[in-house]
Amino acid sequence: MHSLPPKGFLLLEDGTLFLGRLVGPSLPTVAEVVFTTNMTGYQEVFTDPSYKGQIVVLTAPQIGNYGVNLDDPESARPQVAGVVVRELSPTYSNWRATGDLRAWLEQYDVPVLTEVDTRRLTRHLRNIGVMKGVIGAGETPTKAALEALDSCPSMEGLDLATVVSTREPYTWGKADAPYHVVAYDYGIKRNILRLFEEHGVRVTVVPSDTSADQVLAMNPDGVFLSNGPGDPAAVSYAPVAIRSIAAKEVPMFGICLGHQLLGLTFGGRTAKMPFGHRGGNQPVKDLATGKVLITSQNHGFAVVGSPEGVEGAPDLAVTHVNLNDGTVEGLRHKTLPIFAVQYHPEAAPGPHDAVPLFDQFLTALRNRRG
Repeated sequence: MHSLPPKGFLLLEDGTLFLGRLVGPSLPTVAEVVFTTNMTGYQEVFTDPSYKGQIVVLTAPQIGNYGVNLDDPESARPQVAGVVVRELSPTYSNWRATGDLRAWLEQYDVPVLTEVDTRRLTRHLRNIGVMKGVIGAGETPTKAALEALDSCPSMEGLDLATVVSTREPYTWGKADAPYHVVAYDYGIKRNILRLFEEHGVRVTVVPSDTSADQVLAMNPDGVFLSNGPGDPAAVSYAPVAIRSIAAKEVPMFGICLGHQLLGLTFGGRTAKMPFGHRGGNQPVKDLATGKVLITSQNHGFAVVGSPEGVEGAPDLAVTHVNLNDGTVEGLRHKTLPIFAVQYHPEAAPGPHDAVPLFDQFLTALRNRRG
């Protein structure tokens, strides 16, 4: 059993202070503070590159009760800047577990503020909007903590896709797979690669700034635009490459940041949301069928539009909308084999309502071959 951790705090940029106990490094940690409503899957959340540069508040009351394992991470290490929870479980029990959450986060110097009233904190972020914050030791923010908070950059205008992207191309899947897809890595999750492999696709993952000529030289059956962190408008190099690939009528599929970049490529714009969508219970309506999907999401920006279309992008049709706030959740090009969704059809541990989108992409690959 662990001894009682020392006292710690979370100070938001509007001056609101939340007290708790600090596990991990005591140096001030600053980042944008967001919340997720996931009930399970904390290891997937913490390793999702889309959470780069964020302190994540978990609304589930107890975290860590099933430990951590080597199979579930979405990347090689935790990507979050910090974690805020109501209770960090001192013990764990699961047949797949290889260790406990506390030790795993401490290994990577990720601070955890526990014993926090996360219900009050989440309601505050919902009412005011997400904002920057600092986690530190003690009950009163030090001068160093205040200075760190003041110097923390805004998420708007921040290109984090370049930071988390692979530096060198690599492949995933069987060499003799019937289809070959090139995936732009803006912060790709491993479960996307696992699902492509299950669908008979070999994936070549390339750095986020790879040119269209380099991608087309690989003669792919299709191109995938991945999820990722930061402000899509700051990834200014991406639409240039996407536009050139689209001109060759190569099938394209985008998820999350990839969806936003497609919107920007064809004339749309994106806007920062008050508190974003983060969690595994977001209701999304398919406008073609009227069906409602329960989806997993993690984004703080959205393509500006409505069921009638995307502002400034007449070639794009809106295919899905969020039933909580009406934001655009899916796009389709009216003449080219290109589509994208804002949510995560590859979500692990779930929900899996939207997995058939991978089949839709495969159909586009087959059609291109004739």
